[in-house]
Amino acid sequence: MSLTLHGYWRSSAAYRVRLALALKGLSYDSVVHDLRTGAQRAPHYRTLQPQGLVPVLDSPDGPLIQSPAILEWLEERYPDPPLLPGDGAGRAVVRAMAAIVACDIHPINNLRVLTMLRQDMEADDVAIGRWIGHWVREGFAALETLIERHGAGYAYGDTPTLADCHILPQVYNAQRFQVDLSAFPRLVAAATRLRDRTPEAAPEMQGDAA
Repeated sequence: MSLTLHGYWRSSAAYRVRLALALKGLSYDSVVHDLRTGAQRAPHYRTLQPQGLVPVLDSPDGPLIQSPAILEWLEERYPDPPLLPGDGAGRAVVRAMAAIVACDIHPINNLRVLTMLRQDMEADDVAIGRWIGHWVREGFAALETLIERHGAGYAYGDTPTLADCHILPQVYNAQRFQVDLSAFPRLVAAATRLRDRTPEAAPEMQGDAA
């Protein structure tokens, strides 16, 4: 069963999918779409992803879009090792943790949002940094509390989950923009543990990293 991941090395959404693929031991082909040049908006790519966003996972079930949906598909199609807890309450907690990143932090710190802030609202680098830092810290504060409550090395329990697949890429982004993460030691420790476990998924290890 062949899988092809359409993405970009610095895309945190694509990074989420690479992490899940690595944790499940799945091989795949990569197709690069350089976000800096707007390659994701090309007409032929929009036949796969009408929004013109990465990632897309081309699968035996057709092209799959939106990283949370892709991760759920991977979990259903390849359930071993599981990235969701065995009980309903635990699954709800993990999905909520993932949603804090996918719904509340990442969308408003996305490349297209930052581009609009710079180009249309004339925000300078200092303002952009304040914007990013505010939303990261707000979401990470909630996650730190949840990890203290539920974590045991990873964000939830002692094995990686879909929550970790969301958190690590957001930590990578925060560090890129020099957001102070000293207030979130448990979150950073969980992200570091997953990063060390899946070095092949790291942005700098991708062939298009530049």
